[in-house]
Amino acid sequence: IIWLKIKLMECEWKPDEQGLQQILQLLKESQSPDTSTQRSVQQRLEQLNQYPDFNNYLIFVLTKLKSEDEPTRSLSGLILKNNVKAHYQNFPNGVSDFIKSECLQNIGDSSPLIRATVGILITTIASKGELQNWPELLPKLCLLLDSEDYNTCEGAFGALQKICEDSAEILDSDMLDRPLNIMIPKFLQFFKHSSPKIRSHAIACVNQFIISRTQALMLHIDPFIENLFALATDDEPEVRKNVCRALVMLLEVRLDRLLPHMHNIIEYMLQRTQDHDENVALEACEFWLTLAEQPVCKEVLCGHLSQLTPVLVNGMKYSEIDIILLKGDIEEDEAIPDNEQDIRPRFHRSRTVAQQHEGDGIEDEEDEDDELDDDDTISDWNLRKCSAAALDVLANVFREDLLMHILPLLKELLFHPEWVVKESGILVLGAIAEGCMQGMIPYLPELIPHLIQCLSDKKALVRSITCWTLSRYAHWVVSQPPDVYLKPLMTELLKRILDSNKRVQEAACSAFATLEEEACTELVPYLAFILDTLVFAFSKYQHKNLLILYDAIGTLADSVGHHLNKPEYIQMLMPPLIQKWNQLKDEDKDLFPLLECLSSVATALQSGFLPYCEPVYQRCVNLVQKTLAQSMLHQSQPEQYEAPDKDFMIVALDLLSGLAEGLGGTIEQLVARSNILTLMYQCMQDKMPEVRQSSFALLGDLTKACFQHVKPCIADFMPILGTNLNPELISVCNNATWAIGEVSIQMGPEMQPYIAMVLHQLVEIINRPNTPKTLLENTAITIGRLGYVCPQEVAPMLQQFIRPWCTCLRNIRDNEEKDSAFRGICTMISVNPGGVVQDFIFFCDAVASWVNPKDDLRDMFYKILHGFKNQVGDDNWRRFADQFPMPLKERLATFYGV
Repeated sequence: IIWLKIKLMECEWKPDEQGLQQILQLLKESQSPDTSTQRSVQQRLEQLNQYPDFNNYLIFVLTKLKSEDEPTRSLSGLILKNNVKAHYQNFPNGVSDFIKSECLQNIGDSSPLIRATVGILITTIASKGELQNWPELLPKLCLLLDSEDYNTCEGAFGALQKICEDSAEILDSDMLDRPLNIMIPKFLQFFKHSSPKIRSHAIACVNQFIISRTQALMLHIDPFIENLFALATDDEPEVRKNVCRALVMLLEVRLDRLLPHMHNIIEYMLQRTQDHDENVALEACEFWLTLAEQPVCKEVLCGHLSQLTPVLVNGMKYSEIDIILLKGDIEEDEAIPDNEQDIRPRFHRSRTVAQQHEGDGIEDEEDEDDELDDDDTISDWNLRKCSAAALDVLANVFREDLLMHILPLLKELLFHPEWVVKESGILVLGAIAEGCMQGMIPYLPELIPHLIQCLSDKKALVRSITCWTLSRYAHWVVSQPPDVYLKPLMTELLKRILDSNKRVQEAACSAFATLEEEACTELVPYLAFILDTLVFAFSKYQHKNLLILYDAIGTLADSVGHHLNKPEYIQMLMPPLIQKWNQLKDEDKDLFPLLECLSSVATALQSGFLPYCEPVYQRCVNLVQKTLAQSMLHQSQPEQYEAPDKDFMIVALDLLSGLAEGLGGTIEQLVARSNILTLMYQCMQDKMPEVRQSSFALLGDLTKACFQHVKPCIADFMPILGTNLNPELISVCNNATWAIGEVSIQMGPEMQPYIAMVLHQLVEIINRPNTPKTLLENTAITIGRLGYVCPQEVAPMLQQFIRPWCTCLRNIRDNEEKDSAFRGICTMISVNPGGVVQDFIFFCDAVASWVNPKDDLRDMFYKILHGFKNQVGDDNWRRFADQFPMPLKERLATFYGV
């Protein structure tokens, strides 16, 4: 009987009038613009969460209190949604059941705002793992779709769309007995519904299951596509948008089903890319980006290029809304401080050790700096950006074939009197730079001077896009005699770095960094002039552009290297950098770009950095120590101490590496007086891969600079290095491998006890398919070095690695690392000549890759080649040498007389 009473009480939950009024008062206050009122509301809401039936009041206001205004009721529902997110597992059963039944009864509320709020609440409960514990939810919502009442049908569909978005994976799993087998055919029936809102919901629901190739949808793929075609010209923009989105995804996963209709789909997408509703146009424009990645692109699109090109070019103009958002009418804003929200978080790229290749500087795996990022403050992705990106990828597919359609348009755009049109022409020119470079070369002698002139256009948005476009042609500019284009371009870009418009400053700084990377030592004659400008910008820039300026200075140091080490340059550059360094607190994230910049400067200045070295070194050690201490506190008492931002430690380790590399042996006293090795021992075991990656780079650099301090720790370090030879974490593995090689050169024969800890992993990595080039090269060098110091231990495995070893080291430049590695191979061959017999042609090819080896290394090569030739006899050698490509034959004959 008691139980029945409780049950009855639960069914008839009624709010207490006084409590209800309090809550309504709170909801009203929380809509106040005043922040202190908002804060006190927040605190009182937190206190009310102590009461179990507080959430009953919230659902009551949302679903039952029709006398209240809609925004207040909706707000009540949103606060309840946040409580569900944070505390749902603590709700008493009675409360959660009451909320669930109220939601289902009110999904068809007459107000669209209340329906949407109830839908959000339902999907939030469902995504808290409640789909399993609320078995009646999906059947009930599907049933409500058939309701005669529009509001009920629309509300149920709205909720289902949100559930499909939030819980797509679980809907397609065995946990729920595969409800999609029923739901997807059901949704397809509604594609032809009379209400545009419901048609739109139906497509949006099905769209959630395309990319994952959900079985239930794949079974109905043909009716789905037919239905999409039927809706292609729907009057409702939201429906057209969802149709376009579906076709873009189908292009990725079911191209086979679209191919028969491809001609019509392309014609349709051409119309939609010009849709008067920009959201539809943007979805349609994604189609070209996706199509460009498909192997069939060239074949299916070549006949449509003449129509598509003007459409994309037209989409690259700024819209009126863009110009308003970009404050395109404000030309001078350099004195206005930045809004801190606009400054994107900076992520530090940890140090990776790489080899130099023939004919270039260090190879970047990916150069992602010159992407189409010309106006990053407006809504990040819009029709202009999408059109430009599509043109960029299509230029890479069609190359010169695209140019014949672009050139006539460009002539008109680039010299157009209206600035918006001219600006879009300059963007087009930049977008095709990569793909159409060969075809553009004849026009560049005329175009580059025109662009350099555009750098002083009176519109800031024209000046900023011109900076970007010129940076895309920097490679060509640098390949010409410097006085013709490089000097005028550099002169004008430096003026733009000091522009009175912040967007232009930013674009010019980024473009200049790209020019520095391309020009390298070509810039040396102009260093005083360049530094003058960059140092002046320090006093002029607001916060956001200051961070980009650090990057331009760091890139300059990387590009000109030791040429920066002149007293007059150091006098110009170091005072403003050190002044910033002293201003910034240890907690300030602006330290990241400044430390990165100083790392490049220290490496370039070498001994010139000595006067600044001690305070910088000390602070880096302190940053590492602080971060480690905070991390230990957080691990032992997570409630009281928050986790530190480990980027501080990573950047500090990388700057210490820069100091060790730049100062070499002179860093020895600083290391002696600090506990850096103890700290490194902890960093090498950190859970975060980037911390380990940077600590291994530092270990290698300290090993080169002052091994006497590292040596006592080797017995502790080597087992850790061995366990980090896991190629799944490429950069960690790469730096650990490189460090092992550096340690072995210093240890010599004393390396013997540690060979077994690392050799098998290294041999496995060098034989692994799809291993990145940098990692392969470092692995080969380290194997060679281990063999150089401990040939008896390594030579027996020669046959297992000689072929990949030779293949990957033939392409790197002559340098110390290559030298020691090849000495190792020669020594191992003399211990185990049988290990190389089967792959001797690869060894010959690797030897021939040397431009000028040291005399004693050349002798080692000579002895091995002649030894092999004498062993097999002249006839056999001749037969063997006949397999050589001609250039290899000639080199070996010229240099080694074989």
